[in-house]
Amino acid sequence: MARSDFTGTHPMRVLRTVQGLLNAGDITQPAADAAERWYRDYVFGYCDYKEFLQTAPKASITRHDAVSWQMMRGKAMARITAVRNALGLCAHHRLRMLLVDELSFRAMGAALFPALSASSAQRKIAAQCALLLEQLEAFEEAARKAAKQARATHTADPLQNLSAPPTVV
Repeated sequence: MARSDFTGTHPMRVLRTVQGLLNAGDITQPAADAAERWYRDYVFGYCDYKEFLQTAPKASITRHDAVSWQMMRGKAMARITAVRNALGLCAHHRLRMLLVDELSFRAMGAALFPALSASSAQRKIAAQCALLLEQLEAFEEAARKAAKQARATHTADPLQNLSAPPTVV
């Protein structure tokens, strides 16, 4: 803790590269928030646990049976898969290195660009990660708008879909 590698108090976390990008002004706060949501979905989907903030309202923290818990995990994995499909496998790999493995830009640069000098690789990967987090935020925003549009058209006239004849594919 004396090295200032930690941030926050509850829960205390390792000072990640995302916070460094945010402090430098390379990404916006919504992009950092999107990274946090992606990380929570990843941990919940793959590791089967979910952290709740102490400030979360008690009504939002409900108990689940085994089936509903796995349904929630499935939805988290669907969001991870949707991001991977939209942004690509290389983006998924970089997100995992950045958020889950908590690698520094220097370590990621050495792993992804071994032929480059350490400082060049570090600058290159930092720029890629900043762009990737902004793309992640834009993807989430587009998904939210599409879901809102789908809900609006679905609830506008619930009988509209029943009057049309079924289509055979």
